[in-house]
Amino acid sequence: MTAIPFAITARHKGFNRAEIVDQNFTEFVQLWQGEVRAAPRDDQPVLPGSALDARGFRELFESQLISRHLDLMARVLRVQNKVFYTIGSSGHEGNAMVARLTRHTDPAFLHYRSGGFMAERFRKLPGMDPVMDSALSFAASKDDPASGGRHKVWGSKPLWVLPQTSTIASHLPKALGTAVAIDHARRIGHTLPIPDDSIAICSFGDASSNHATAQTAFNAAGWTAYQKLPAPVLFVCEDNGIGISVKTPTGWVASNYRQRSNLDYFFADGLDLAEGYAQVQRAVEHCRSTRRPTFLHLKTTRVMGHAGTDFEIEWRSIEELVAVESTDPLLRSAAIALESGLYSKDDLLNLYEATRKRCFAAAEEADRRPKLERLDDVMAPLAPYTPAKVKAEAERADYAEARLKAFGSEAKLPENQPPRHLAIQIGQALHDIMAKYPESLLFGEDVAQKGGVYTVTKGLHKTFKNTRVFNTLLDETIILGLAQGYANMGMLPIPEIQYLAYFHNAGDQIRGEAASLQFFSNDQYRNPLVMRVASLGYQRGFGGHFHNDNSIAALRDIPGLVVGCPSRGDDAATMLRTLTALAKVDGRVCAFLEPIALYMTKDLYEAGDGQWQFAYPAPGEAMTLGEGRVYDEGADDLVVFTFGNGVPMALRAARTIEAELKWTVRVVDLRWLAPLNDAFIAAQAKNAKRILVLDEGRKSAGVGEGVITAIVEAGFGATPLTRVVGADTFTPLAGAAFLVLPGEADVVAAARTLA
Repeated sequence: MTAIPFAITARHKGFNRAEIVDQNFTEFVQLWQGEVRAAPRDDQPVLPGSALDARGFRELFESQLISRHLDLMARVLRVQNKVFYTIGSSGHEGNAMVARLTRHTDPAFLHYRSGGFMAERFRKLPGMDPVMDSALSFAASKDDPASGGRHKVWGSKPLWVLPQTSTIASHLPKALGTAVAIDHARRIGHTLPIPDDSIAICSFGDASSNHATAQTAFNAAGWTAYQKLPAPVLFVCEDNGIGISVKTPTGWVASNYRQRSNLDYFFADGLDLAEGYAQVQRAVEHCRSTRRPTFLHLKTTRVMGHAGTDFEIEWRSIEELVAVESTDPLLRSAAIALESGLYSKDDLLNLYEATRKRCFAAAEEADRRPKLERLDDVMAPLAPYTPAKVKAEAERADYAEARLKAFGSEAKLPENQPPRHLAIQIGQALHDIMAKYPESLLFGEDVAQKGGVYTVTKGLHKTFKNTRVFNTLLDETIILGLAQGYANMGMLPIPEIQYLAYFHNAGDQIRGEAASLQFFSNDQYRNPLVMRVASLGYQRGFGGHFHNDNSIAALRDIPGLVVGCPSRGDDAATMLRTLTALAKVDGRVCAFLEPIALYMTKDLYEAGDGQWQFAYPAPGEAMTLGEGRVYDEGADDLVVFTFGNGVPMALRAARTIEAELKWTVRVVDLRWLAPLNDAFIAAQAKNAKRILVLDEGRKSAGVGEGVITAIVEAGFGATPLTRVVGADTFTPLAGAAFLVLPGEADVVAAARTLA
């Protein structure tokens, strides 16, 4: 496309660039002097040689105008506090072509400059209004059909646009995961909520393509394609040449992606509808027919700055601004409209102004609509919980035939085996869950043939085969992106993160993406998953801090996330049943922390006593969310609150304390670490004469702070209380680890101070 020249005049300097861009369109139309052709029929090319017909051009152009006037409206009404979002789509309106050439059932994960895409996709279903829906979102109205007023998002349940916030690149892994899930469903006999030949669409900016999360998605896409596994994802890189104020080197995107193995590259001119349509069409058709990851490099520009608060005149020369504004795609669309004979100048200007009026009228109406005014309403979709339904699902045991097939015979059923330790019972519980839910998938590094680093998943691959139990590449971000993709397609993913420290490599996939989806979609979209994580410390000094990680606070900080941590095998089984029920019934995102040091623990007090092995709970038994376990109920002299490794430690310390101080000691296993059950904690603290909180997390960031807060807020702050916690340091190697982590002697010493 040839840039349309503009003279630099006094009016360009120091003025609101939105006003300049707005005036540019009107002046361009008024001053246009090109040749006018005979108007084509609806089914004829809009210009000779174009793959875009006249009807398609008119509709795309109208979508572009809607997107532009929503941007202009937002800039004007922001200063009146009627609009709360000004990151616009101006210059990116060509992405409407992607929407036109794909289906409304192709799941879309969109860049925030997707106004044109959304306006065009709204055409796919009758009776929908992109202007009013967008205005409600801009105004943060409770009536916003996308997020219910929680954020300005591009999203729509009927149009299969899964809401994103101001995302950078964190949505690429789950877009790839969704693409992989579409074709994986057939291999496990799962019925998809969308057509089998759907593709996933994911758009992002050129600057975002450099992000580590984007790179991991491209790498995993190539890794998948290299193995001839279908991954029909259309990565749309909307290249406007700048990231806020940092310019992308000219030619960088093409140089970086054009020759990339197993990521098929296509270029399209997003500034020219007549030229770019066929180019976009080729990319979409290639992705759908080959089922291969496809990279569409869409040329765009950015006019009016990054957002309403970005005054480009302060950091870009006026000459540069004018040059950028001259490449405005709406000017090229206006030229096509006039040259094709489809519009006269007056028709074009009338349409432009009518679109403006429509957007402002919708904004004024949206401003009158109700806002979120109650905290309960704000939080309602964050962490839905229907206890009766969850209990019924967790205790449902109508899959006896599938269980027999999974375990091999009646005699081999786990409840017919002698008491076993934690690792064995987690494995048995996973067999149970995968028999119960044919849509469940277990995956991660080393989980298949090897059976996991600690053999916890041993036998699952043999029983459920490679379609349901499989290894992934070594990339926690992609493991969790895959989990979200499978969940989007109605499956029940059980991803494994090999160590808790490894989770931090990919934490935003849970915090920023998985756990936020219900909130930002007003519970219209859910991505239920149960993330298993080998966790905590006390590995006899093995592995140092990467294999002895106690930073549970990082998980507890994630809104809506359920975190469970069993200390014994029977609890693990009943907790897993509840976690999967929470995922299935309420769409919850869950973390199951497995204490590595207790995996193989069989004894409690003396070698060979076998007192940390337990009978497997038969189907029909489940643990209620928030339900703790109490050892020696009614023992009030000292109450110890703990979890995980702290439970057997506290029980051993209790023997010494009882013998030395003649106290009765009650040990309380919290089991659920998020949300903490404040009422349960308060009830256990009520009659306590002394309280000790045993938390292997660090002093400044553990679980204990939440326990103490619950005790104090319940009115029991006067009870003598102390903490035994880990030191504020990383865990070192070998015996030095036990200088950092609390031990039984520390618990006994703390009890003496309370005496």
